[in-house]
Amino acid sequence: MSKDIVLAFSGGLDTSFCVPYLKERGWNVHTVFADTGGVDAEERAYIEARAQELGVASHVTVDGGPAIWNGFVKPFVWAGEGYQGQYPLLVSDRYLIVDAAIQRCAELGTRAIAHGCTGMGNDQVRFDLAVKALGDYEIVAPIREIQKEHTQTRAYEQAYLEERGFPVRAKQKSYTINENLLGVTLSGGEIDLWKAPGEGARGWCKPRAEWPSEKLSVTLGFEHGEAVSLNGEKLPGAKILARLNELFAPYGVGRGMYTGDTTIGLKGRIVYEAPGLISLLAAHRALEEAVLTKQQNRFKPEIARKWVEVVYEGFFHDPVKTDLEAFLASSQQQVNGDVVLETSGAQVTAVEVRSPHILNAKGATYAQSADWGVAEAEGFIKLFGMSSTLWAEVNRKG
Repeated sequence: MSKDIVLAFSGGLDTSFCVPYLKERGWNVHTVFADTGGVDAEERAYIEARAQELGVASHVTVDGGPAIWNGFVKPFVWAGEGYQGQYPLLVSDRYLIVDAAIQRCAELGTRAIAHGCTGMGNDQVRFDLAVKALGDYEIVAPIREIQKEHTQTRAYEQAYLEERGFPVRAKQKSYTINENLLGVTLSGGEIDLWKAPGEGARGWCKPRAEWPSEKLSVTLGFEHGEAVSLNGEKLPGAKILARLNELFAPYGVGRGMYTGDTTIGLKGRIVYEAPGLISLLAAHRALEEAVLTKQQNRFKPEIARKWVEVVYEGFFHDPVKTDLEAFLASSQQQVNGDVVLETSGAQVTAVEVRSPHILNAKGATYAQSADWGVAEAEGFIKLFGMSSTLWAEVNRKG
C-alpha cells in the first residue's frame, strides 16, 4: 500500500531526484516549497511545474518571508556575528522549511517526512534535529541512502532522472545552489576542488565590470535593534531585506568565499552572496556601537558567537537559544535611530548615525576637547596602568 510522505522541495537536483525515488518505494509524495524569499515569480512557477512534472500527489507553496525575518533575521542581526567570523548562516531557512513540512504532515495526517540532504553536509543535521525536536516522525533521506552504494551521487541522481524522462537544468549539473531571502550559496564543481570559482558560480551579485558608476546611498531606521524603515518608508522586515538585496546586489556587495569547519567535521567551501544581510549588519553594528556601553560592546560578542554556533549546528530548538536571545533582546532596548549606508561597489560603509541614545559626553569630544584637567588625566593613567608599570619596575634589569 502507498503511504503519504511530505517532502521539503526546492525543485533542485536533489529534491527532484527524491520524488521518483520515493514513489518507486511505495510512497505518495506530497511536496512543500517554503518560499523564503529568494526566488522570483518565474522561478516559483518553475518549482510548482517541476513538482507536477515529477508526478507528486500534491504540492503547496508556503510564504516563509515573515517567519524567516522574525525567527532568524531579527536575532541574527542582534547577534551581529557570522559563523567563525565570516559566514552569515544563509541556509538557516531550513528550520522554517521544517515547520512548513510538519504543518503539511498535520494536514495530511501523516508522520513521515523526507528531505534531500546529503550525508556529508550540515543540512541533514539541521533538518533531522529540528524534526526530532518537534515530534515523533519517520525521517526518510533518499540522498543519504544512495550514498551507501554510489560515490558520485550527483552524477547518479542526474542519470536516474534523465532515464525516467526528467531533464536536469544545466546549472544544477555543476553546482548545488540555495537561494532564499538571506542570500545565495553555491557549492560543487571547481569550488569543491579548492579552485577559483568559474563564471557560472554567480548568483545575484554583479561582477566588477557591471557595477553602476553612481554611488548608492540608503537610510535604514531601527527600533529596538530591528530595521523598521528604508529611506523613510515604514516596511515589514522581510520586505526591507528583499529591497536591500535588490539595491546592493548590482554593486557586488556581500559576495564572498567561506571555508570553515562543518558540524560533522569536514571542511566546507562555498561561494555566498548576501547583499541585503551584509548591509543590514553594517548599519546595525554602527548604531549599536554608538549606543551600547563599553562593557556591553565587549561582552555581547561572546553571547553572539554562542548563538551563531547553536543555530549553525542544528540546535535551533534547544532552550539555550531562547536563553541567549533573552540577553540579546535586552541589549537592544536603546538601539534606536537612523543609519546612512553608502557603497561604490563591493564594500558598504555606515557613514552617518543619528540617535537620541548616542553616548556623548556633554563637555568632551574624543581627541578634541575635555571637561577634566591634566592632573585627573595623569592620575587615571597612573592607576589604570599600575599593574603593568609595577611589573616593568620589579623586573627591569640593571
